Amino acid sequence: MSVAIDRKTSSEKRSVTVLAIASAGGHWQQLMQITDAFSEAELVLASTNPELGKLYGFDNVMKLDDCNRDNIRKLLAGFWQTFGVVRRVKPNVIVSTGAAPGLLCLLWGRVMGARTIWIDSIANSQQLSMSGRLAVKFCHVVLTQWQHLESDGRPRYQGAVL
Repeated sequence: MSVAIDRKTSSEKRSVTVLAIASAGGHWQQLMQITDAFSEAELVLASTNPELGKLYGFDNVMKLDDCNRDNIRKLLAGFWQTFGVVRRVKPNVIVSTGAAPGLLCLLWGRVMGARTIWIDSIANSQQLSMSGRLAVKFCHVVLTQWQHLESDGRPRYQGAVL
């Protein structure tokens, strides 16, 4: 996966802000595999477990409450929480490896004009996750990590991150 980064000079402030979101566990590990791709950008991380950032050398990871389709109250709270995060960060690019909090950030990012990238988890080998199937409908780029799940370029297969 490549994302064009517009960098002026090393002495000027980085001109691209990337918001990268993942829930704890495998989603987070997969996100950590691609953070080098954003080395020329200002990288802002968010997770349902911000303490994970310290394991990878990141001091400041924004906290997102976990939510999913099974608890409508938490999902609605997550809807508004992610709105606040995207509004505060004002990213140019949002990338998520999952799950629901990342998808919600991508939705808000699309509405607010950010480029949006969904990378479906490698664990979804038989079909895209439900979040991945939703991401196909509005994200600029949707990637699968399984070649046989590529379908007319939506989602695209460009390899696996693990």
